[in-house]
Amino acid sequence: MNKIVSNHYWVTLFYFLVFTFGLSLAHADEYRPAYLEFNQISDDVFDMLWKVPVIVPVKGEGQQLGLHVGLADDITTIKPLKTRFVGGAFIETSSISRQGGLAGARIRIEGLTAVSSDVLVGIHRLNGATDVLRLNAATPSFVVASAPNTWDVFKTYLVFGVEHIWQGIDHLLFVACLIFIARTWRRILVTITGFTVAHSVTLTLAALEWVRLPVPPIEACIALSIVFLAREIVLERRDTLTWRYPIAVSSTFGLLHGFGFASALSDIGLPQTEIPAALLAFNVGVEIGQVVFVAAILVLVMFATQCLKAFDSRSIDWLGVVEKPIAYGVGSITLLWTIERVVLFV
Repeated sequence: MNKIVSNHYWVTLFYFLVFTFGLSLAHADEYRPAYLEFNQISDDVFDMLWKVPVIVPVKGEGQQLGLHVGLADDITTIKPLKTRFVGGAFIETSSISRQGGLAGARIRIEGLTAVSSDVLVGIHRLNGATDVLRLNAATPSFVVASAPNTWDVFKTYLVFGVEHIWQGIDHLLFVACLIFIARTWRRILVTITGFTVAHSVTLTLAALEWVRLPVPPIEACIALSIVFLAREIVLERRDTLTWRYPIAVSSTFGLLHGFGFASALSDIGLPQTEIPAALLAFNVGVEIGQVVFVAAILVLVMFATQCLKAFDSRSIDWLGVVEKPIAYGVGSITLLWTIERVVLFV
C-alpha cells in the first residue's frame, strides 16, 4: 500500500469513527421539553396539565426533572392534584380558578434556570383561541396575555420549526445523504427544493387533519428512507433512478417526512384563531434550519478540501473518499432505528 492509499485509509477511518460517535450521541440526547397546558372550562376555571419528562430510570418509572409550576397568589386550586406516569413522563392534572380568568397572571416554572430544558405552554380559551409560548432558562416566567397576538404566534412557531429540524437527527441525515448524491450546487438546489415542497404539502394536510396516518409506522418508514439512501451511496452503480433524478427520490420521501414534521407540530398544537400564521411560521422555520444545515455541510466540505490540499497537492475527490464509510455508519445506525421503531407498533 503506497503512502497516498495509506493516507486515504486513515482519513476514511477517522471520518467513520467521528461521524458514528457523533450520531450515537445525537440519538441519545433526545429533545424532550416539559409541557404545561391550561384548558379553559368557564370564565374563571381552567383545567391544568403539567407533563415533565423522566431523566433517570428508578424502579421501572423514573426520576422527574426538577421543574415545578409556580402560580400567582390569587390563583386557587379547586380540584386536588393527581399524578400518573405515562410514556416516559410524569403527568399532573388539577383544576384552578382565578377571578376574571388568567389574563394578567404571572406563571413561573420553578427550577428552570438550573436545567437545560425547555417548557412549552399552551393556553386554550373558550372562544377557540390558543396561546403557545416557549420558556427556557433565560425566560422562566410569563404574564398571560388577554388575547394571542399574530406576530407573537408567528415568532413562537418560527422558533419551533428551526429547533425541530435541528433536533430531528433523522431528517438531517436524510438531507445529508441527498447532498452526497446530488453532488453539484445546481443538483443540490433542485433536490432540496423538491424535498421542501413535498414535506410542506403533507405537513399542511396532516396539521389541518385533512389526512391522518398513524405515527409509529411513519417514523419507522422515515428511518428506512435513510437506510435506502445510505445503500445507494455505498453501491458502485451511478445509473439508478436515485442518482440520475435525485429530485424524484427527495420529493417522494419528502411526502413521508412531512407527516413526521406534522407529528411534532401536533404535540405543540395549533392556535385555532391563528392557524395560517402558525403553519406558515413553522414551515419557514423548518426551511431556515434546513438551509443553514445544508450551507454548513457545504462550507465544511470546502474547508476540509482546502486543508487537505495542503498535505497533498494532487486533485483528490475527498468527498468520494469519505462517502462510503459515512454511508455505512449512517445506514447501520438508521437500520437500528428502523428496528426499534417497528418494535414499538408490532
